[in-house]
Amino acid sequence: MYDPLRAKVKVVFYSAIAFLFGLAITSGLGWTSKSYAMPLIEETAQVSPEAVQPALDLSQAFINLADAVTPAVVRIEARRPVTAVNQEVPDAFRRFFDAPEGQNQPPSQGQIAGGSGFVVSADGYILTNNHVVEGADEVKVYFPDRRYFDAEIIGTDPFTDVALIKVNAGEPLPALAFGNSDNVRVGEWILAIGNPGFGNSTSLDFTVTAGIISARGRPLQLLQNELRSDPRFGDQASRWAIEDFLQTDAVINPGNSGGPMVSLNGQAVGINSAIASTTGAYQGYGFAIPINLARRVMEDLVEYGYVKRPRIGVEIITATAEDAEVYGLPSVSGILVQAVGPEGPASGNLEPEDVIVALDGKSVGYVAELQAQIAQRRPGDRVSLTVYRDGGPIDVSIQLDEAPINSSPASVPERTIHSEERLGINVEELDQELAAELRFPEAGGVVLTQVTRGSPAQRRGVGQYVGNKLIRVNATDIATPEDVRDALDLVGGGEIVSLHFENQDGTGRVANVRMPS
Repeated sequence: MYDPLRAKVKVVFYSAIAFLFGLAITSGLGWTSKSYAMPLIEETAQVSPEAVQPALDLSQAFINLADAVTPAVVRIEARRPVTAVNQEVPDAFRRFFDAPEGQNQPPSQGQIAGGSGFVVSADGYILTNNHVVEGADEVKVYFPDRRYFDAEIIGTDPFTDVALIKVNAGEPLPALAFGNSDNVRVGEWILAIGNPGFGNSTSLDFTVTAGIISARGRPLQLLQNELRSDPRFGDQASRWAIEDFLQTDAVINPGNSGGPMVSLNGQAVGINSAIASTTGAYQGYGFAIPINLARRVMEDLVEYGYVKRPRIGVEIITATAEDAEVYGLPSVSGILVQAVGPEGPASGNLEPEDVIVALDGKSVGYVAELQAQIAQRRPGDRVSLTVYRDGGPIDVSIQLDEAPINSSPASVPERTIHSEERLGINVEELDQELAAELRFPEAGGVVLTQVTRGSPAQRRGVGQYVGNKLIRVNATDIATPEDVRDALDLVGGGEIVSLHFENQDGTGRVANVRMPS
């Protein structure tokens, strides 16, 4: 007879036995070893927003500023032809180039350098550094939305390291507003923005660093030294270099050269240009060209293609403490006239040992400051100089004329750019010697020997196939380097070309690359 109570007792008994048996097994397996409680994560703010509100406001200002200005900051790739490759890149600027120091491009392909720039007008004008594009016969500009365009070099000026290029985007472009670099003060917050890219369209785009203006009017003598060593110019021309740099502690990284230095109002106040370093790495000293000077240069490059450089017609040095004592200056500040050109604007107006202390009522304390202020005028302008003569100040009016150093408008040398060069590859015949070096079982065919840094081929990863045979381009079998050129010549700008490779053991690979326009 079925007893419900007894049945329940049996169920409880056997359940207990099963539990103890299972516990014994799991203990043997280590399943019941000591466990740890999940740590309690605290997410409550440790400091109230009110206590750090000024810092939060500054942080938000940086965010807003970066969002507003980065669409106008571009990456620039400049290809120099073989005739310009041997021209040394100035050591002070070498670290800003995309190509690693010491890595040479093959003579048949020239060299690709990289830098930054920023759009200054909706119709496509872009400011950058002269050393980024000088000597280039092909310039490409890459935008934040990954579009890219060929650019025309409007003009370059080695005396200020300013260059102007232009793209035709077919639509209005976002542009940066200009500030007034004369009003920038030491201690003022700025952002240094660049778009280095480093060989592809997304890597390290838009580096934004914050800092303050550390100093004004830094005469680094970088441009003077490079002009002096350049056979096109020499020692006499070097004195026309304008070096009145803004100094900042904002980090300026490789590739940022030509990018904007921006005030908290979102206005460009300078062009990132150089760093001072004993190691080649950033050490806290960055420099930018004042935007007022760059704007004046830009206006002439647009109108004439070169800079009409005004001059006073004197030889000058910065006054010292001893000069201040001798000439009765109110402070150790001013520019001592050493000599007056017999046929220049200053002839009959200034005398040797005059000390210039102001230009149009604004104090000038050193040579670079006076040069930068004069450079913002035009030939034919009349200026008023306050000078100390015979122990007292007098005002002298001078009409500026044009310096004889100006060069002719910039022109881009024309040369034939072959299709494999546009794509960024170099190939050679696989002869016996090369086959042995690369460990191919036999000679014959074509081998990929070089991929140009920053080229379309490099951005598509073709560099990993250097040392492989190129056996087919699209549907065309390849036997000689001429076959490669003929096959690529059939590919139009914007079309995709399929490159088929084969390594030493016969394994095939393919890379699809879009031919640039």
